[in-house]
Amino acid sequence: MSSVLWAVIACGVIAVLYGVITASRVMAADAGTPRMQEIAQAIQEGAGAYLRRQYTTIAIVGVVVLVLLLILLGKYAAGGFLIGAVLSGATGFIGMNVSVRANVRTAVAAQKSLAQGLDLAFKSGAVTGMLVAGLALIGVVGYYALLKRMGLATGSREMIDALVALGFGASLISIFARLGGGIFTKGADVGGDMVGKVEAGIPEDDPRNPATIADNVGDNVGDCAGMAADLFETYAVTMVATMVLASIFFAGNADLVEKLMAYPLAIGGACIITSIIGTYFVKLGSDGGIMWAMYKGVIAAAVLSIPAIWLVTSYIVGMDTVMTVSGKSFTGISLFWCSLVGLAITGLIVWITEYYTGTDYRSPVWRCRWKPRPCRRC
Repeated sequence: MSSVLWAVIACGVIAVLYGVITASRVMAADAGTPRMQEIAQAIQEGAGAYLRRQYTTIAIVGVVVLVLLLILLGKYAAGGFLIGAVLSGATGFIGMNVSVRANVRTAVAAQKSLAQGLDLAFKSGAVTGMLVAGLALIGVVGYYALLKRMGLATGSREMIDALVALGFGASLISIFARLGGGIFTKGADVGGDMVGKVEAGIPEDDPRNPATIADNVGDNVGDCAGMAADLFETYAVTMVATMVLASIFFAGNADLVEKLMAYPLAIGGACIITSIIGTYFVKLGSDGGIMWAMYKGVIAAAVLSIPAIWLVTSYIVGMDTVMTVSGKSFTGISLFWCSLVGLAITGLIVWITEYYTGTDYRSPVWRCRWKPRPCRRC
């Protein structure tokens, strides 16, 4: 399985390289007029100050937890916690630094055309997404491989504790970053609405409203930095949880445990590559539909992921390999079908979310037939 782990790490490195190269292209775009850059600089300064202060506070809590883990669970768990916390914090900084610099460049591009604005906005988001996924994959797979190299038995309690601690470290940073940033942005938003719009009669995004900068700072530290840390935590914890389940359900079969613990990691690595390819399909069509442009990327990545997951399942698990858990037997092909269900549900969630939050769909008439009188819209 060592070759599989190295291949997965290589996929994570490719994702990081994609993020770095794409970020350099985003930064090379036009940053606008001096006035636009002045406003963007104010947002950058505020976001950076907030994030530094927040992470300083989190670091104090993190050090206390690290010492407790070192005393109670040993050096491997403490090391995992440290890796998860550092990488999660790094993704938060990456998300914030990319967004605060891409915002003004997206505004300039959107002035030229909708297609250019979408292209730059999507690229800047893809930078954060790929760096988050790449760092999470490198962190989990790298530490798992290191633990094996240090002599820990695959699926042993000590190894599982170390991997769970890695996810816990990511979760600690994620909770603070997501909630703290979310509270900040809502506080600035509500303050801007109450004082600016209600009391002074100034529109929310009017330059005369001083809360505008604070509101934009909150959007960057909450929706970008916080979300980046949250995605890192979700990605890492999901992989670790799957590995833990494999170690529990197949504890009596060392060979199967090793294969099934590597299986989710290999799927993550393969799907990062298909996702990178999918980003190149996000192009605005002649109809000008932004969501359809996004759908093209999602569909391309999903379609490419199907044969990739098939190959991973066939190579690592084996399509005809029979596994038994609690008296129920299944094969590798069953795992493949489960992955297809996951892809379908993901697409369905995206479509349902757009249906109920977008402006392109109206309430169906049948809803009003149950009322005494049809609503005014129908």
